[in-house]
Amino acid sequence: MNLAPFRSPVAPSDAGVWALQFAALPDDAARLARVLQGLLIHEHLADVYGITLSQRQRGEPHLRGAAEVLERIAVRDSRPLSYPRPPGERFAGCCRHYVLMLVAILRSKGIAARARCGFGAYFTKDRFVDHWVTEYFDAAQGRWVLADAQIDDRQRALFGIDFDTMDVPREKFLVAGDAWRLCRDGRADPQAFGVLDMAGLWFIASNVIRDGAALNSREMLPWDVWGGMSLVDAEIDLAFIDRLARLTREPDRHLDELRRAYDDPRIAVPSTVFNAVLGRPEAVSPFALSA
Repeated sequence: MNLAPFRSPVAPSDAGVWALQFAALPDDAARLARVLQGLLIHEHLADVYGITLSQRQRGEPHLRGAAEVLERIAVRDSRPLSYPRPPGERFAGCCRHYVLMLVAILRSKGIAARARCGFGAYFTKDRFVDHWVTEYFDAAQGRWVLADAQIDDRQRALFGIDFDTMDVPREKFLVAGDAWRLCRDGRADPQAFGVLDMAGLWFIASNVIRDGAALNSREMLPWDVWGGMSLVDAEIDLAFIDRLARLTREPDRHLDELRRAYDDPRIAVPSTVFNAVLGRPEAVSPFALSA
C-alpha cells in the first residue's frame, strides 16, 4: 500500500507558515478532533450553541484553504490552537472544514490522511445526508479509519449518535462511490441521497467527482461545481461515473489510475469553479492547482 501521497499536506491542506502551530498539538486523531471542536463551528448549527453568526462568520464557509482558515482564527484570537474558543468566536465552516483541518494536521505529522466526500446516515432518519469525513491510516491497526471530527457531545445528543464517531462504521458513512454503486444496482433510492430538497443520482454523481478530486488532494467546497457535474440525471455520463466510482471505492488498489483519471477535465479542478451557494463563478487560488 502506497501511503506517501497522503502523508504530505498539499493544495488546500497546505497550511504554509501557519503549520508551525501544529507541532504543539497531540498526535492522535481523537484529541485533535477535540481541538478542532474548540476552534470551528458548523454554520448551520450555530443555534445549537446559542449564538447567531456575525457578518464576518457568514462569509467564512466559502474559504477554501487551511492557511486562510488558520489566519482567520489567529486574527480573532492569537492564543495557541489548543485553547478552545467560545462558540461565538469560532471559525464558521461546514463539515468539509473540519476534514480539511484534520487532514492538514495529521499530514503535517506524517500520518496518512485524506478527505472523503459522501453521505452520512446518522443525521436524518431514512436519509443519507451530504457529508464529508476524514479517513486516516491507523498504523497500529493496519487499516484506514473514518473519523468525523465535527461531532462533539452536543451534536452526538442532538442527532442521537450511539457509535464512536472517531471510527465511523462504513454502513454509517458511504463514500460517494459506494452510494453510486448501490443506486446503480437498484439497492437504494437515489432520492434518499442529498441535502435539504436536493437529491438524486445527479447529486451522487457530483459527489463522486468531488471525492475523486479529494483523493488527488483537491478538497473543494461541497458546493463547488465544475467539470462533469450536472443538475440533471439525463446529462450524467454514466460510464464515466461508473468507472470513477469503481476507482474511488478502492483508492489504494487503483491509486495510479486515480492519478491518471485526474487528467480528465471532468474531474480536474479548473482555475475557475462555480460556487452554487453564492451563485457565481469564483477564481480558485493557486493552492488548488499545484501539487
